[in-house]
Order: sequence, then structure tokens, then C-alpha cells
Amino acid sequence: MEEAKQKGTEKKKKVRKKKIIVPKPKKKLPSKKVGLIKTRETRTKKKLPQKGKRKRKRAKKAKILGPHEVVLFPLSTEKGVRLMEGENKLLFVVNRRANKQDVKKAIETIFKVKVASVNMLNTMKGQKRAYVKFSFETPAIDIATDLGMI
Repeated sequence: MEEAKQKGTEKKKKVRKKKIIVPKPKKKLPSKKVGLIKTRETRTKKKLPQKGKRKRKRAKKAKILGPHEVVLFPLSTEKGVRLMEGENKLLFVVNRRANKQDVKKAIETIFKVKVASVNMLNTMKGQKRAYVKFSFETPAIDIATDLGMI
């Protein structure tokens, strides 16, 4: 009985058990069908512009440059002279908007020679240079003497 009294007189400690939260299994969503066939009505339906979006304008067509507008002037530097003698090339400063095909056509019309290839270089000063390689039939030195470079 003494044991029973001791048990009764002792204060019982309250033990709180922590609840373990078990995550619920996620529901599987139905798989989406890929590549649905669209009907003719949906393809021809005109889409309305979204709110806040503006209609884009087309870029303006570039102005066609003439041969004398493309080629501005020839350059005669040490590197240019070395290219002239060694690789049959001349160095020109050209318009910023000109591309390789424009430069090739312009030089062929101005000097009446055959151009083998054209390489372009944009300098840090804002110039565009064209390294023009001539065919073997026309040496670059002859063109340079006609221009008064040599």
C-alpha cells in the first residue's frame, strides 16, 4: 500500500507528444495531350492585340548607295603599301552602311577592274575600311598609280 500512496502523492509529469505531420500524397494531374489538331476556324481567327502591347512598325528600307557614295577615299599606310606589293590588295575607307557586295560593285564600276574578294573592318574611330583584293590580271600597283597614291 505504501507503494500505492507514493504513486498517488507524486506529481505526474505531463508529457506532451509531438505530432508528426505526414504530407498528403499529391494528386496526379491528368496528362496533357501534345499537338492537338486545330480546326480551320481557330487558324483563321484574327488575334486581338494584347493590352499594353503596341503594333510594331516595319524597318525602313536602306537607301541604295551609288558607287561614288560607297567608296569615300583610298588609304595609303605602311600596311597598305605592303599589302599592295605582296598580296595585290588596296585599302579604301567606305561608307558605314555599305556591305561587301556594295563595295565590290562600286570598285568594279569606278575602276573597271575585276575584284577577287573584299574584307571589311570597322575601326575604333568609327570608320569602315575595305581591303579589296584584285584579280591577277590587274595589279593593285597600277590602280594606285592612277589614283596618285605612289
